[in-house]
Amino acid sequence: MNTITILVLAVSFFLFLLTGVPISFAIGLSAFLSLVVTLPADIAAQVLSQKILTALDSFGLLAIPLFILAGNIMNQGGIALKLITLAKLVMGRFPGALAHCNILANMMFGAVSGSAVSSAAAVGEIMLPLQRKEGYDDGFATAVNVASAPTGLLIPPSGALILFSLVSGGTSVAALFVAGYAPGFLMGLGLMLVAAWRAHQQNYPTYPRTTWKELGSALRDAAPSLFMIVVVIGGILLGYFTASEASAVAVLYALVLALYYGEVKPRDIPNLFLGSTVTTSIVLFLVGGSVAMSWVFSAANIPELVVSALSGVSDNPMVILLLINLLLLLSGTFLDLTPALLIFTPLFLPIVDSFGVSPVHFGIVMVMNLCIGTCTPPVGSLLFVGSSVSGVEIPRIVKHLLPMYVVLIGVLVLVSLVPELSLFFPRMMGLL
Repeated sequence: MNTITILVLAVSFFLFLLTGVPISFAIGLSAFLSLVVTLPADIAAQVLSQKILTALDSFGLLAIPLFILAGNIMNQGGIALKLITLAKLVMGRFPGALAHCNILANMMFGAVSGSAVSSAAAVGEIMLPLQRKEGYDDGFATAVNVASAPTGLLIPPSGALILFSLVSGGTSVAALFVAGYAPGFLMGLGLMLVAAWRAHQQNYPTYPRTTWKELGSALRDAAPSLFMIVVVIGGILLGYFTASEASAVAVLYALVLALYYGEVKPRDIPNLFLGSTVTTSIVLFLVGGSVAMSWVFSAANIPELVVSALSGVSDNPMVILLLINLLLLLSGTFLDLTPALLIFTPLFLPIVDSFGVSPVHFGIVMVMNLCIGTCTPPVGSLLFVGSSVSGVEIPRIVKHLLPMYVVLIGVLVLVSLVPELSLFFPRMMGLL
């Protein structure tokens, strides 16, 4: 493959995006057009079809539909309200208590459900009316909800980290899961500092000190939901089951819990399965198309060309990682997390590997970048979810998000430059 192939791939992909072609079709069609430059159309179609089928014929991919189903059950199962009650009691006496509660609830519910969109919708539906009643600015309250929703994508069990493991060729899921804790909590803590600063400026109310009895009652109600994390992560770390098997355990646990709480009835189960099937088909179509595009990347020697270009800039792995961060942040403004992860992992992973960067560290850094992208204009999906839940216009939300972007990018740079923030716990547990 030659320069014309690379040019056709890049130009056609961005033209498809600009004209509103769905991302999965844009990926597949641009890969096909780039192959047609050097192969007959029928041969190109056969090659891409084989690559897509081979990519989807993977036991590891079972984790994706099952974690999607577990998240949907959690979302409908009344679990968000119990986690919010616990968060409110824990954070009540801090300035801007409800904003802190929103952040903490998103961290817990996002970790349990594995979905930032579900977290932003479920937590936002409950928290925004409460914050409005307490005199919070609607734009600020929505911005807090939007910015904190992706933190759960780093705190396991995380579908994004499972997807990175699959696309990267088998990076340890257990190591990625454990590595995500510190960066995820740092993101949440950074957002709490911004919320406290804003709350101090606006003199937002606090709540009386919580009694041990109230806290114990809330913790008892929320414990079954939080225990799912212990079951799933503990089972993987102790070797009782793989990530795919853990996803099946998560579905069973979530279903039993939702039926126990009474928020999900047996008659609701078919609709939950149907909704999860639709979401799964979209994600797997993206996976198949992206693997085909990744094969074109390799055949066109694009990773080697990028390595050569970056090597000309610096031979310092931290400088290279910061440059890749910049490219990923820019990409995240127009690509959603899943397609960006599928497109850029096979492109950038060989590059950082050649500079001696741990794939576990890079996986965390990459997911952090794309988490920030989910709440940045013009394509950030969480912006649209937050706006639809609150009724606040996107420009007004972005205005309040600006200091939060600064903090999130600051945490990203810190995690990038200090690998031990993500690698310390996996090393301590013998996973690396």
